[in-house]
This record gives sequence, structure tokens and C-alpha cells, in this order.
Amino acid sequence: MGKRYDQVINPATEEIIHRAPAGTAEDVDIAVKAARRAFDIDGWPQKTGSQRADYLRAIAEGIRTRQQELAHLEVLDNGKPFPEAAWDVADAAGCFDFYAGLAEQLDNNPQEPIALSDSRFTSKAVKEPIGVAGAIIPWNYPLLMAAWKVAPALAAGCTIVLKPAELTSLTALELGAIADEAKLPPGVLNIVTGSGSVVGQALIDHQSVDKLAFTGSGPVGSKIMAAASRDIKRISLELGGKSPFVVFEDADIEQAVEWIMFGIFWNQGQVCSATSRVLVQEGIYDRLLHRLIEETKRITIGNGLDEGILLGPLVSKRQHEQVIAAIEAAKMAGATVACGGRRPEGFEKGYYLEPTVLTGVPLDSDAWREEIFGPVVCIRPFSDENEAIELANDSRFGLAAAVMSKDEVRAERVAAAFRAGIVWINCSQPTFTEAPWGGYKQSGIGRELGRWGLDNYFETKQITRFTSNEPWGWYIK
Repeated sequence: MGKRYDQVINPATEEIIHRAPAGTAEDVDIAVKAARRAFDIDGWPQKTGSQRADYLRAIAEGIRTRQQELAHLEVLDNGKPFPEAAWDVADAAGCFDFYAGLAEQLDNNPQEPIALSDSRFTSKAVKEPIGVAGAIIPWNYPLLMAAWKVAPALAAGCTIVLKPAELTSLTALELGAIADEAKLPPGVLNIVTGSGSVVGQALIDHQSVDKLAFTGSGPVGSKIMAAASRDIKRISLELGGKSPFVVFEDADIEQAVEWIMFGIFWNQGQVCSATSRVLVQEGIYDRLLHRLIEETKRITIGNGLDEGILLGPLVSKRQHEQVIAAIEAAKMAGATVACGGRRPEGFEKGYYLEPTVLTGVPLDSDAWREEIFGPVVCIRPFSDENEAIELANDSRFGLAAAVMSKDEVRAERVAAAFRAGIVWINCSQPTFTEAPWGGYKQSGIGRELGRWGLDNYFETKQITRFTSNEPWGWYIK
């Protein structure tokens, strides 16, 4: 790595706790060449799915063995409460196990016969790994987002260069150590830390990278898509969201408040799929808003390593300033801060912010239409189902959406009407490795997780054979 280092800051205390190498374009080139060699020469894609599965399971076991240590490191680096971090680490291990299972299944279905209209030919479709994948991940789920990219890529037979977010690189580096302990062959997994403008750009521009996988903001995703077009790189993009949560008046108010809070305050609201636009039917709006404010004020704020904390600090000074600015802009546009919106009392240090409920948010304001990426929820009433669907879908984003109703038929009808890639009924945010993850519209391209995540890292080849004993005879009679 290069000789420069970036400071790692604990967002709960603003103290420097570590240094991470600030990689260079040269470092990226070395990593890509190592990945290229592992793919083209050293035989990683030629290993059976079962052989690759053994490595993936060894990595999963390495993560589980160090779960408490990794969760502690995630809290120091990211700021989230320890129970959330421990859940993330467990999910990361589970992700490697899941794709180990899919890797094994590849051995049972190496090719798909194709029925042809001409009996003189046989044909088959074969899935083959794309090659070298470049993965760029965000800071909100550092280890888990790494697992979402690395596990399916390795299962498919690709090699990978991973660039973690410069704010939260520590657990990604530990993942490299765990992979080394699992005796993963050299060059299969390469990790380069550093800034997006240097390391990320070098990875995007490198002509020996066959596929780019990115999770992050829409503007950066758009730039990656444009850059990838120069070499016709394969891409998958999981981008931002401004997800709606529609609550009908037959819903249980206590359950609705619980899921509204889980949908926006988990991980400090720093979640692409956060249901940050809440639409509540007029008949229960006032009662639900009252209970939401009551419970929001009870959320315990503090250092994620302390017992009982439900809301930690935002990840960085810049993120804290941006969320505060978004709240102020909402107020200027005419919104009312029903609760929160400030640095909590007694927290002079750390990037803390009270969980915030905004009412009366204009439909054309940035607060309603743009991703804030913090613990800020906008809530407004609606009259009927048609209005709710219209308001929910009136967004350039389409990552997720949620509906709550005791009427199962209506819930299914509304779920079908949502223009979103992920829909929750009577809940918000549960995420399962087995199910596809990704969005409509400007929320991205492609799907992660499940078998769909594995398909991201394959090309499909047609192999057709002429089997007739008779000559073709078109030119030579």
C-alpha cells in the first residue's frame, strides 16, 4: 500500500482511534493484476463449486469466531449500537454460508440443455464467471455490505477487488485477514482502502476489471454507470431511496408506531431503504402521530458500546452537518419539527442528533423528495387508497415501500401497486439473504442477495453442436 494514511475517527467521541492506508491508483493496479492472475492463470474459476464452498464456509466460521470483536470494531468505526453491529456481523457470516450452498448447487447444474427446432443440432447454455469484479461499498453496513459483494462473486468463480468506504475500512481489512486464515488462494480477494476519488476512480477506470458492483448514492452511481460505458463493463447498482410507508386506519397503532420507528431510526436512519415518508390515513393520523412523538422522545441516545443504547451518533462530522442542514431547509420550506431535530443535551462531543419527526412537509420540498440519510421521518395524512398510492409512487426512487393494514386483500393490492423493488407488508426493513434486493427507477440496476445476487457475476454462453452424419452441403455439393 501507499505510505499515506487516513485517520479513523470514532463518531461517538471524535477521537482518532486508528489509521487506514490511503491507497493509490498504483495500489489498485497491483490488486487488479493479482485478481486477473488468480482468474486467468491460477485456476480459481476452474475449481468446483464444492471447493469454493469450502473456502466460503471457512470465512463464515472465521467471522463467527470473532463476532464480538468485529461488532466492537464496527461500533468504534461506524457508531451504531452494539446489538445492531452484532446482528450485522452474524448476517455477514450467514451470507457466506448461503452462497457456499449455492456454489455447491452449481456442480449439480453445470449446463442447461436447449430444445431446438432443427434435430441436426444440439445446444446448451452454460453459466461462466464474468471475471474480475470491482466492488465499492458504503459506510452504513461496513462488513455486511462487503459480504453482499464478496460472497456471491467468489461463489460464482470470480475474483474481486474490494474498496471499502474510507470512513469505515476496519472490518473490511479484518475480512481480508479472515480470508487469509481460511487459506483463500492469493489474488482471489484483494482489498484496497482509500478515497473514492482516488481508489474508487482507479477501480472504475481500470480496463482489466470486467464488472463493477456499487452500493451508495445516486449521483455517484450515475458517474459509475457513465464511466463503465466506455469499456462496456457489466454493472450492478444499489442506490438511494425515499421509501414510503402507508398506514391504513384499520392498522394497530402500537404496531404501526413500532415499525415506523424501526423503519427510520435503525442504524441512525443511515439506510438506503429507510421508510422515511410515512403516509397515515386521516382517521388515525392524530392518534398515531401523538404516540410516535411520545415513543421517539423515549429513544435512548449515546455511545453504541453502552448498555441499552438504541440510537448512536451519525457516522461523521460531514454527515451530521448535512442532516442538520436538511432539517433546517425543511423548516424554511414550511415543515414543522414535531420532535427532535437538534443535538441532544449533554453531548458536546460526538456526532449525535435527536431522532426527528417532521410534519407539514411540502410535497415539492427536498425533505419530502430527497434522501436525508439520517434519523428524520416525514409524516402526513391521506384520505383514501388511491391518494396513498399516488403519493407513494410520486418519487424518482423505487427501492422499497411498506404498507400496514389488517385487510390482507387491500395490503396485497397496494403492494402490487407500489413501484418499488422491495415491498414489506405489516413491517419495515426485514432483510433476508435468500430474497432479492434492489430497486426500480433511479434506485439502481440489478439485484443482490438470493440466487439473483449470484447471477450478477455470471455470463451466459451458448454452445451449439452439429450432430448429423449428413454433410451441411450449402456450398460443397
